Amino acid sequence: MAFFSVTISCYDNLLLKKSINGLYTQPRASLDHIKFFPMKTQATYAANPSFEQSFRAHEENNKPQKVPLPPFGFKEYMIQKGNQVNKALDEAVPLQHPRKIHEAMRYSLLAGGKRVRPILCIASCELVGGDEELAMPTACALEMIHTMSLIHDDLPCMDNDDLRRGMPTSHKVFGEDTAVLAGDALLALAFEHVARNTKNVSSDRVVQALAELGSAVGSKGLVAGQVVDIESEGKEVSLSTLEYIHVHKTAKLLEAAVVCGAIMGGADATSVERLRKYARSIGLLFQVVDDILDMTKSSEELGKTAGKDLTSDKATYPKLIGIDEAKKFAAQLTDQANQELGFYDPVKAAPLYHLASYIASRQN
Repeated sequence: MAFFSVTISCYDNLLLKKSINGLYTQPRASLDHIKFFPMKTQATYAANPSFEQSFRAHEENNKPQKVPLPPFGFKEYMIQKGNQVNKALDEAVPLQHPRKIHEAMRYSLLAGGKRVRPILCIASCELVGGDEELAMPTACALEMIHTMSLIHDDLPCMDNDDLRRGMPTSHKVFGEDTAVLAGDALLALAFEHVARNTKNVSSDRVVQALAELGSAVGSKGLVAGQVVDIESEGKEVSLSTLEYIHVHKTAKLLEAAVVCGAIMGGADATSVERLRKYARSIGLLFQVVDDILDMTKSSEELGKTAGKDLTSDKATYPKLIGIDEAKKFAAQLTDQANQELGFYDPVKAAPLYHLASYIASRQN
């Protein structure tokens, strides 16, 4: 099976597209004075060399139809899937020797959280015909990587935060040295867990998913966003730089969650690309909403220190374009995500529709 690279434009002129299956409706006129810069991302697929041309032609001939959003027990779905993820995470990191490092890993990994990334992975897998069992090792790996990023992000040398998920941060409980090592251990375990525990999925697909995870967290993904974020503190930052930070620091891992779920579920290259575009929209949406909440909610409501972006003089969407325009941009991103789901059976896609709405309307 041959692999090749396709360069695609991130967000595809989000603000110019009409809403299909949108959960929010906002006029684009008020955003006409804002220039949002497209990003270029390298994506690797298992396909033949004519995939890029055939995908574009297929998109033109298969426009999504507007359908009503199906009723769905979203709260019950999140509880059920979250419980399954928590059970799998608990089993993945047992208490063993050396006890302190495993206590530290478990402390942050099992401290609660919304489990958005693993649930996105499972929902994407189920949408394309897979099941929860196929996706669960990767879902757990995503939460391990995400938790690693939180542990390291909270360190004194980074954001220097004392509160995470309503609890003292890892370095406050275990010390900086153990916190660093706990994050390192979770990152390593994430890849081992996928490779060792994924069953009934071809080796080609497992390797493809591992490559997505590595890309999302490395120097072209999360780390890249973190570095540019640190370098930008206290400086005047353009919208293009802010988008780069948010796309890489936050959106890349959310994109990997959806894409890896689709890969594990047996999706073809066209479906993987379509779901990637959905994920890019909700990935940036997640951070835009995070920026808004940081300015409008208390530490008690957020479960972490509020106002950190302002204190650190970081660039955010509300800072650059104002809260009202940031909210409108969030609505546009939600609409764009829903457009990509318009190609699927709305009943099967219901979890992803509602996850986009949940990310847009979350309060912590």
